[in-house]
Amino acid sequence: MATVSMTVNGKAVTGTIDPRTLLVQFLRENLRLTGTHVGCDTSQCGACVVHVDGKAIKSCTTLALSLEGASVTTIEGLAVDGSLHPMQEAFREHHGLQCGFCTPGMIMAAVDIVNRRGHALDEQTIREDLDGNICRCTGYHNIVKAIAAGAEAMGGKAKPARQAAE
Repeated sequence: MATVSMTVNGKAVTGTIDPRTLLVQFLRENLRLTGTHVGCDTSQCGACVVHVDGKAIKSCTTLALSLEGASVTTIEGLAVDGSLHPMQEAFREHHGLQCGFCTPGMIMAAVDIVNRRGHALDEQTIREDLDGNICRCTGYHNIVKAIAAGAEAMGGKAKPARQAAE
């Protein structure tokens, strides 16, 4: 067993884990943050996307121990003081979901796209940058609309809400 310490959604956490524990397992099983989903175990679907030190990663292929001292933001960490993050609100407003399974990973990927590309995103950029996030229910039309609206609402913020508040 090994001990890992990191900051998750603005809170310091420590856990004793098997060295083979993936970040998604640590989040879901140890911390009970179940918004991060496991859809494929092969890093293809994007349901497990979280932010580590401000950058999107797929938590299903990242060892938790490799993130000693890192800052992790999950979908649960985007909302601040009971208010949805602008991207979460845009997904709700533009119905950028169907069953909702992929939605947390889509939102986390979308926030990363805005952080990297700015808040004026065209459809082609959104679709290209969503490569690696799979939705099995929709035709992506409302997801793309939601991301464009969320990007505009974010106003070009450099960091996700949780990290900006720190």
